[in-house]
Amino acid sequence: MTKFIIDGEAVRKLAEILVETDLSEIEYEDNGSKIRVARNLAAVTNYVQPGPTVSQNVSVSADVPQSTAKDNANHPGALKSPMVGTAYLAPEPGANHYAKVGDTVTAGQTVLIIEAMKVMNPIKAPQSGTVTKILVNDAMPVEFGELLMIIE
Repeated sequence: MTKFIIDGEAVRKLAEILVETDLSEIEYEDNGSKIRVARNLAAVTNYVQPGPTVSQNVSVSADVPQSTAKDNANHPGALKSPMVGTAYLAPEPGANHYAKVGDTVTAGQTVLIIEAMKVMNPIKAPQSGTVTKILVNDAMPVEFGELLMIIE
């Protein structure tokens, strides 16, 4: 078994690159040896997208008044985001949406996807019913617990 020797200078250099580039992690591989350096970013981040600004502290899409989103948060058919990521309403750009307002969905049916760390995570309907509200826009950043849609 070959002993892995940690190159402290390489780790420091990778850490410097993280800070300079504002990345949260970086990995380097050479001749079968791999070094991964990650940092914990606990700071609040604001997301900016074309059009209205959406902050991680506001769980409302540009199309929905804030009071309406707050009222819907405790709705029995509320579907909330299980993770931080980017919500996509269709499997790929230009494709039909998984679900639209007025569509009938069944429990377990994929109604949108959330990309988190380059992994596409299907978000499934928790119950059968009719989609009455979609509270996110396509390719919109979402936070854990953010209201995504209402299924009645």
